[in-house]
Amino acid sequence: MPGDKDDEICQKALELLSDLCSKGEVHNEHCLDFIYYFRDLARPRYTDSDISVSLLSLVVTACGLALFGVSLFVSWKLCWIPWRERVLSPTTKDAHGEPTPVASVVSVEAPETPVSPPPVVMATPEAAMKISHTSPDIPLDAQTKSRENGVLTNPRMQRQTNEPPPPSGSIRRHMNLSNPDFNVAQFQRQDSLTGMGLGLGRLKPELYKQRSLEGEEGSRRGGGCGRLHFILKFDCDQEQLIVKIHKAEQLPAKDFSGTSDPYVKIYLLPDRQTKHQTKVHRKTLNPVFDEVFLFPVAYSELPTRKLHFSVYDFDRFSRHDIIGQVVVDNFLDLADFPRETKLCRDIQYVSSDNVDLGDLMLSLCYLPTAGRLTITMIKARNLKAMDITGASDPYVKVSLMFDGRRLKKRKTSTKRNTLNPVYNEAIVFDVPPENIEQISLLIAVMDYDRVGHNEVIGVCRVGNDADSLGRDHWSEMLTCPRKPVAHWHPIVEVR
Repeated sequence: MPGDKDDEICQKALELLSDLCSKGEVHNEHCLDFIYYFRDLARPRYTDSDISVSLLSLVVTACGLALFGVSLFVSWKLCWIPWRERVLSPTTKDAHGEPTPVASVVSVEAPETPVSPPPVVMATPEAAMKISHTSPDIPLDAQTKSRENGVLTNPRMQRQTNEPPPPSGSIRRHMNLSNPDFNVAQFQRQDSLTGMGLGLGRLKPELYKQRSLEGEEGSRRGGGCGRLHFILKFDCDQEQLIVKIHKAEQLPAKDFSGTSDPYVKIYLLPDRQTKHQTKVHRKTLNPVFDEVFLFPVAYSELPTRKLHFSVYDFDRFSRHDIIGQVVVDNFLDLADFPRETKLCRDIQYVSSDNVDLGDLMLSLCYLPTAGRLTITMIKARNLKAMDITGASDPYVKVSLMFDGRRLKKRKTSTKRNTLNPVYNEAIVFDVPPENIEQISLLIAVMDYDRVGHNEVIGVCRVGNDADSLGRDHWSEMLTCPRKPVAHWHPIVEVR
């Protein structure tokens, strides 16, 4: 065809011209264009279909390799492991590496009726030895001892016969059954030790009781912890109470050396912000202080104030121990007051220092016909500061107690950043009249903490089993039904 022939001639002319340009025989600015054009024509060109086919082949190859690996793993699980167990099942190896026959191979072809297992023969150690050889042999002396005691216990028998564990609540007793040296005498001795409460791992608090604690018990039985001598006087011109602490006598020993390091803290309650303290006297049970302290107070306020002495034993490396306390009230009833008055009071034993915790005013009212007990939380004063800001976020939690168990609980709202909260909130419990004598109230003043657990500032108890003030308040409530009875209660530490 003439068209194709012309194209062929033009193609040859172009090739000839490109060849001449590449050899340098023709010098023209268009020679490079001819050379690049024919190079591009000579390069192989890949289409999109070729690229997609190559990618598809790579994906198919990867999937094939993955399937091949999965098939190998499945065949290993299904074939190799059962075959290996079947090969190794006729023989096992003991502790020394020698193959030994398995004790027994039982095959049951779905029996229609339950077949009871054959009884275990325990007549002689030799018969027991034939059951299993998977453990080292029992020494001859152990066998002889078992024969003499008439008891034969073999751990290997228990493993092969799948006997249930012995009916004992002690792990140590179950472990002793696998001991070849176990005998009846040892078993009875352990039972006696367990019954006497002398088992291993139990602490004996009486061995760790310090001499100071024994002295506290004696002081509690004796009703006092020594005597405190002091002088009171009121200065009407300056309106201040003058307190001179003279000395203390016959204090209990708090240290191992048989002495104490006593000092005295003084408060004029209910104000706990003003506190005075004597010097510490080393290693003595009869310290002489002779120190004078001043409390600014109006004469008209004295009937509502109490002078509180707390005697402590100083300890350099731990918390100071409280020896006891003395409380003086009704100043106007003292002889020669407001002139100088010399007093000597017994130091009363207390288990903890409760002077810094505060007081709580609450009201009790019981309606017998409705069986309704109403506790009104009125207010608190001079609470202990629990936060680093010098204040607290107090609320009150009331628990209804019966025979030491808590039946119900209620709580008031939280008062923020105060040591003298005012609540005026009522808490109501339904208590039948026949049960009012058996219940009591546990009242806890808590400090709310946004982060962490809420802390207990102190508690007070009200009921027949409470202390003197809580018991008297409860009795007054029962004596005067349908009438609110309000009293201040000191807050004490949780015991």
